[in-house]
Amino acid sequence: MVGRRRGSRANSGPHRPQQQCSGGPRKTLREPALFAKKTGYESEVPHEKMTIAQAKRGTPAVRPVRVYADGIFDLFHSGHARALMQAKNLFPNTHLIVGVCSDELTHKYKGYTVMTESERYEALIHCRYVDEVVRDAPWTLSPDFLKKHKIDFVAHDDIPYTSAGSEDVYKHIKEAGMFVATQRTDGISTSDLITRIVRDYDLYVRRNLQRGYTARDLNVSFIREKKIRLQNQVDRMKETVKTVEEKSKHFVFKVEEKSHDLIQKWEEKSREFIGNFLELFGPEGAWHVIQEQSGRMLQALSPYASPVASPRGSPSSSPTRGRSPSPPSSPTSPSSRSPRSPRSPHSSPTSPSSRKGASAYPLTFLGDDE
Repeated sequence: MVGRRRGSRANSGPHRPQQQCSGGPRKTLREPALFAKKTGYESEVPHEKMTIAQAKRGTPAVRPVRVYADGIFDLFHSGHARALMQAKNLFPNTHLIVGVCSDELTHKYKGYTVMTESERYEALIHCRYVDEVVRDAPWTLSPDFLKKHKIDFVAHDDIPYTSAGSEDVYKHIKEAGMFVATQRTDGISTSDLITRIVRDYDLYVRRNLQRGYTARDLNVSFIREKKIRLQNQVDRMKETVKTVEEKSKHFVFKVEEKSHDLIQKWEEKSREFIGNFLELFGPEGAWHVIQEQSGRMLQALSPYASPVASPRGSPSSSPTRGRSPSPPSSPTSPSSRSPRSPRSPHSSPTSPSSRKGASAYPLTFLGDDE
């Protein structure tokens, strides 16, 4: 590629178009390949026949090896490009000529094409390996055609090509020693591509209807068009439902994760709360210790209660009022009465309750006179 660009700069000038039109080697990859002249190849250099061995050893720059490869090249794909790449690299100095059959010949001998002949011509001139394109190429190569275009060798895969009533249209080329075999690319061909389209016909019809093509453009009936559009709506609804289901599943999963985390945290907090409760209110907890200490303090601070209370709750039954200054005396002796008994107006000298109270509490208090 670099050598071609350098040659392009060195040979740039008014003579450059003449070299391209005369079928000389392509000088740059920035321009498409040339179409062959109807009159054939013209060159001032004598075109002598050569063998494959001579071509492999190399030829002068002014005498490239002219290799011809023909085909239909419908739906131009990588398999076509790889075959042309192999043909281009057969010899050190190769001028690759590609013949493309017309629609008339192709429809007659092979079948209907997807691309028109003009589209197929355009696809070939923009392939980087192609130096020259022959339009309306013949189905079978004649000696006159080979001589007209100064073809040295013909490149094609080695599989016999049965067509036009012949077991192999390249048989005479092989016998003349002008055939050079190339390898086919497995897994891709024009027939394979058409098979994919036919197999998924409904899918592609729906696809193009969605992109704005009309039923008339696709050669589809009115009823079929409505059916396809209805199916498109159903599919969109299915996609929407599927998306909602996926989102809801994701939401439920996140809720489950959160609930699981909350349950774990609740269990941990409940264990912690129970432990703290037992530590505080258990048999050996701090609450019982505080209760014991507070009970002892209350006992130390509060006075002793009276063991026997007065039935009527009279003031004379109180320890401070029912006290006697002298020891109790016999109930029958008049002199045994206490001189301070009149101090209590509510008590009777002959009252049994007052006697009982006086005799029951023979205490001396600090407030009494001795």
